[in-house]
Amino acid sequence: MTDVAIEMALADGADSAVPLPTYQSAGAAGADLCANLAVADRDAGLVLRPGARTLVPTGLRMAIPAGYEVQIRPRSGLALSHGIGMVNAPGTIDSDYRGPVGVLLVNHGASEFTVIHGMRIAQMVVAPVVRARMVPVDALNDTTRGAGGFGSTGIKPARGSA
Repeated sequence: MTDVAIEMALADGADSAVPLPTYQSAGAAGADLCANLAVADRDAGLVLRPGARTLVPTGLRMAIPAGYEVQIRPRSGLALSHGIGMVNAPGTIDSDYRGPVGVLLVNHGASEFTVIHGMRIAQMVVAPVVRARMVPVDALNDTTRGAGGFGSTGIKPARGSA
């Protein structure tokens, strides 16, 4: 495991009592991010109707070292229990971004869901970045798969079966 320092500062108006991202176990790859709602939303929370999406503030700004990114991912417990996911999963925070970090949640469930101030809403994973060099060519080499698209590598059902 590599240790990488991610500097964190509070965004304007953030509640300093909300904890920084925290790993919940020794083997956790992701550190949980908490909702850090605007003062006007802290008592009632943010209500997310079925099918709706909203940007939930974390109250954080980050300085990520060059050569790394932070990926924001959904929490499996919220997905299983309430159908809460992320519209752009995973979200990427680049090393040169210094603005406030928000999480774009979506309610895939059948019931309203309330995001409560301080609630764990997503997880962040720090990952190394490899930058590609795009090389124009006239043709690509052949492979067994070739141009086969979606589902082309799956097991084909036998004739007569569904």
